[in-house]
Amino acid sequence: MGTVHAKSLDPLPMHGRDLGVNPDDLMEPPEPEQESKQEILENKDVVVQHVNIQGLGRTKEDLLGYEISEVFHAKNLIDVMKKSHIARQRLLRLGVFKEVEVLIDTSEGSDALPNGLDVTFEVTEVKRLTGSYNTMVGNNEGSMVLGLKLPNMFGRAEKLTFQFSYGTKETSYGLSFFKPQPGHFERNLTLNMYKVTGQFPWSSLKETDRGVSAELNFPLGMTNHTLKWEGVWRELGCLARSASFAVREESGHSLKSALSHTLSIDSRNSAIFPSRGALFRLNQELAGYTGGDASFLKEDFELQLNKRLFWDSVLSASLWGGMLCPIGGQPSCIADRFYLGGPTSVRGFGMYSIGPQSEGDYLGGEAYWAGGLHLYTPLPFRPGKGGFGDLFRTHFFLNAGNLCNLNYGEGPRAHLQKLAECIRWSYGAGIVLRLGNIARLELNYCVPMGVQSGDRICDGVQFGAGIRFL
Repeated sequence: MGTVHAKSLDPLPMHGRDLGVNPDDLMEPPEPEQESKQEILENKDVVVQHVNIQGLGRTKEDLLGYEISEVFHAKNLIDVMKKSHIARQRLLRLGVFKEVEVLIDTSEGSDALPNGLDVTFEVTEVKRLTGSYNTMVGNNEGSMVLGLKLPNMFGRAEKLTFQFSYGTKETSYGLSFFKPQPGHFERNLTLNMYKVTGQFPWSSLKETDRGVSAELNFPLGMTNHTLKWEGVWRELGCLARSASFAVREESGHSLKSALSHTLSIDSRNSAIFPSRGALFRLNQELAGYTGGDASFLKEDFELQLNKRLFWDSVLSASLWGGMLCPIGGQPSCIADRFYLGGPTSVRGFGMYSIGPQSEGDYLGGEAYWAGGLHLYTPLPFRPGKGGFGDLFRTHFFLNAGNLCNLNYGEGPRAHLQKLAECIRWSYGAGIVLRLGNIARLELNYCVPMGVQSGDRICDGVQFGAGIRFL
């Protein structure tokens, strides 16, 4: 919670040997002002007269007024402490302060009320410029990553971030500007410019994207929304000389301009190890109507339900699904299709190795679904309970899914029938490790079932790391 200081108004207790003297006879009568202040802690009603912020440099005061205004509405001392703590959390959330301390004291001065309080926030601003330097080493490759950040750029919680990566095989960069709405941090605008290169060995594909994007985030009732426009110049190439002809066909340059909307409702108590609550996310993307070569409509969703059972065990059910519909009669691009399989989706199969393929290269599909059922339990005998051991869970899972291409001239019944054919599924057990509240590691023993010709399986031990798991 941080440090909250409140001035004590109670006299110090007197201790010692009984000398037969009444202590009240030795004490001078208190002054009326002290007596009135003594009643503040006993009075149910208090008035917050002043809220001060000390330590400001480049931060604008009008930005902070939205974050601390609720403190003035407190009615008693406990309420003042609660609202001050909430205000402190809101100030830290802005990302412009390194430390925020709270001091609550009685009001002083000619305008002081008998039940008046002053609240002071002592803040320490972050540096104008921060940087980071990292190196990454892999198999026959290495890279240097340089990051620069300018927080609170114009004094109203704006943030400019630059990241540059120089490697033996690729070079990438990203420049991002973040601007929140004063008083409503959840409403924010992000502008991005980037160049990024990705290698996808399951498809023998290499993709280099150079693009710009604008993203608007805002809450609406119980839902959160993201509106995004992205314009990207894509360069596709073969990762290996042995790439299939179907992948070579996709090679070349293309322009993609797309509008997307994401709606999400998240009532889970944790993103990695939820024990209760649900998640629903719906994403829609429309490409081609604002220019570019790619033209399609893409929809996908994610649903997750969690229920706490006995002995700290949790039952979790997940369902994913999506469909891509090309527009204008042109075929979909390999970079826009869905992929399925691997330790983060249908376990027991190789990474993205389910569905259409050509000469060993997986081409993705225009429709998919995947479902999972998990039982999470604490480690046997609860080692490290209340500490390091709480980062681990054992889990038993059952996964299933399918990925295919659809003939959009057929009706919905034919589409559902095709998605229900050749279902891949697997079951197994493993150990899960939580990394903060953003990612997790899994070590599982998997038994793949429903394997089709061309699928690549991982029968036995499988390791996975990621931020999104089925």
